[in-house]
Amino acid sequence: MANNRLSLHTAALALVAAVAAFNPVGAVARAAAFVHDALTAPVSKGGVLAANTLTGMISTIYTALDVVSRELIGFIPFVSRDATSASGAVGQTVRSPIAPTVTLEDVTPGATPADSGDQTIGYADVTITKSKAAPIRWTGEEQLSVSQFGQYNVILAGQFQQAFRAIANAVEVDLALAAKAAAARAYGTAGTTPFATAADLSDLSQINKILDDNGAPASGRAMVLNSAARAVLEGKHSELFRVSEAGDAGAMLRERAMRRLMGFSMGYSAGLTLHTKGTGASYLVNNGSGIAIGGTTIAADTGSGTILGGDVVTFAADSANKYVVGTALAGGSFALNKPGALVAIPDNNAITVGNNYTPNIAFTQNAIVLAARVPAMPEGGDSADDVMLVTDPVSGLTFQVAMYRQYRRVKIEVSLAWGVGTPKSEHIALLLG
Repeated sequence: MANNRLSLHTAALALVAAVAAFNPVGAVARAAAFVHDALTAPVSKGGVLAANTLTGMISTIYTALDVVSRELIGFIPFVSRDATSASGAVGQTVRSPIAPTVTLEDVTPGATPADSGDQTIGYADVTITKSKAAPIRWTGEEQLSVSQFGQYNVILAGQFQQAFRAIANAVEVDLALAAKAAAARAYGTAGTTPFATAADLSDLSQINKILDDNGAPASGRAMVLNSAARAVLEGKHSELFRVSEAGDAGAMLRERAMRRLMGFSMGYSAGLTLHTKGTGASYLVNNGSGIAIGGTTIAADTGSGTILGGDVVTFAADSANKYVVGTALAGGSFALNKPGALVAIPDNNAITVGNNYTPNIAFTQNAIVLAARVPAMPEGGDSADDVMLVTDPVSGLTFQVAMYRQYRRVKIEVSLAWGVGTPKSEHIALLLG
């Protein structure tokens, strides 16, 4: 096995090239040369072996480097990540610890310090809901056809990049959907892209106000924008480009890099897509005593149609606040996310379901938990010839890479198991777009 060119360590050399693809051209050239020397030497037995559709164009179509374009990754770097090399299976519950808030005390001189400081460490139970693999397979003929042009290592590096991209984007979409469904309240006009007024960042200040009012910590805040909001922010707000005001040495002007803005670490995500509202109309609050401050369960009657999770609703008695529905209408009631109603809502008060929107989402790190694990294997392992862990340089996720030798071909799997939790919905807010 040590002498076989098909070992996963050969594939690891291609991963070196994949990582180098995110670095300057010089690094790419050095990595490509190293991988080429390792991979294109003659193979004594068989060769790398799938049914990739390369026939007829193998000798020409891959002569140029396929630069992989990833969708924007915005949530993964800023959420609380519980990612380990331990195995995880779909349906398994992962308990992620959450540090509690600290209660201040008076400083009182004395012989000994106050007998205080004990804390109960909280936790969030996150269920692993998905276990996915991105397959890569080669036949000996395919490898031989591209190796004579020195392109096998380049193609394999691109395949690994694509594998990372597909899984990271799937995780990103799950984070976006979970955050939208768990948000406490919303600000802005549905269907209208925010930041449209030059030199006016009140959209961000109003989102900060929601988080402040809900008791969210000032540290660890992030704002993830959709592509439309990002384009308007970059196009309308020249103050972000002036070095004297931005203080980032021109990073946004030259590199399109916005590090922090009004207390938020800024991110951008392709996982933020249009939310289509339910069809509900003409509903009234159906509670004789009304809804108390902090109430989350909303009994409704007289109306028709659906009220869906993620819909934004307002009440006639509280039109200033836009509440996000956490649980869809069923059996005559729906639920708001915490902290619930900010004012008392009387019985028979009109409920209005807001329009379709594309969200931008603000949150604190402790509000969203991503649990990532290595997909479970049977005790003693499966038929994989070699297994290793690699870290994607863009998303920061650690993936399992396994290689399976087959008859005159080899299959490589890049895989990850994950689940998403939202233990602090009070610390999530939507900026409508």
